[in-house]
Amino acid sequence: MTEKPKLLDQVRQALRLKHYSYETEKSYVHWAKRFILYHDKRHPAEMGKEEVEAFLAYLAVEQHVAASTQNQALSALLFLYNEVLQKPLTWVDVTWAKKPERLPIVLTREEVQAVLAHLSGEVLLIVQIFYGAGLRLNECLGLRVQDIDFGQHLIVVRDGKGQKDRTTTLLDRIVPDLHRHLAAVQQQHHTDLQKGYGRAPLPDALDRKYVNAEQEWVWQFVFPSKKFSRNPRADHDTLYRFHLHESTVQRAVKMAATKAGIAKRINPHVFRHSFATHLLEAGYDIRTVQELLGHKDVKTTMIYTHVPHKGPLGVRSPLDG
Repeated sequence: MTEKPKLLDQVRQALRLKHYSYETEKSYVHWAKRFILYHDKRHPAEMGKEEVEAFLAYLAVEQHVAASTQNQALSALLFLYNEVLQKPLTWVDVTWAKKPERLPIVLTREEVQAVLAHLSGEVLLIVQIFYGAGLRLNECLGLRVQDIDFGQHLIVVRDGKGQKDRTTTLLDRIVPDLHRHLAAVQQQHHTDLQKGYGRAPLPDALDRKYVNAEQEWVWQFVFPSKKFSRNPRADHDTLYRFHLHESTVQRAVKMAATKAGIAKRINPHVFRHSFATHLLEAGYDIRTVQELLGHKDVKTTMIYTHVPHKGPLGVRSPLDG
């Protein structure tokens, strides 16, 4: 008789079945574990609505967590009960915390150029894509070779936030540098293959559907890691070359901003905010900007500014301008 997986493994399996991202998987497992520990390691199946409410109240009142953190914990526990334990919580008497409405930090065009002047190599390319195409950090680092369409001057963002694909503009300014970068990455990939490596993890278990696809050039990451590592979602010890770690870019951006003497809290996401703001300032239609950013609701895009509609326009990157 096959032994039933442990609860947290069941959570992982349910999330993977529904194609949730690895980051969401780590977050939901983390909150399920904290919920169990808070209630003295009682099994969630023995608990319910009252225990969930008590835990969320503890986070809000005693731990003073941010609104987004409280909402994330609630989402994780609703998934645990509704999808894993099959004990739906019809309602929870805890108000969803409202996120404070803060304006995003935006750089001027001069400040953007000042930061870029203190970056080099692949990090410079990555930040240019943030600002020139409006990508999120994980979207940029998750780009595969086949997602760069030089012919149509497009970047295809696969499985972005909300699990939706979209396209955005490929700025002319970086095309030569991007070609050179990819040539170096391809040479590295060729060397990896000769050594018996050269694998990139595929999404949605495509490695079982397409044999050897994980070694194909088109599936390799545009910004690969310097080291090999195991796939945390795999049950074997095969080594893969994942994409560059987020912290590498975050540290480089912070250091560049410090050298540029900019007195703002700057992280990679600031360049996405600047992309949207500068396009709207240039008169581009807010619906167009919404699509480029991948926002589900135009109200999210409106936080940057309100501009008159000018109809559908072809977009040229603010960095090229």
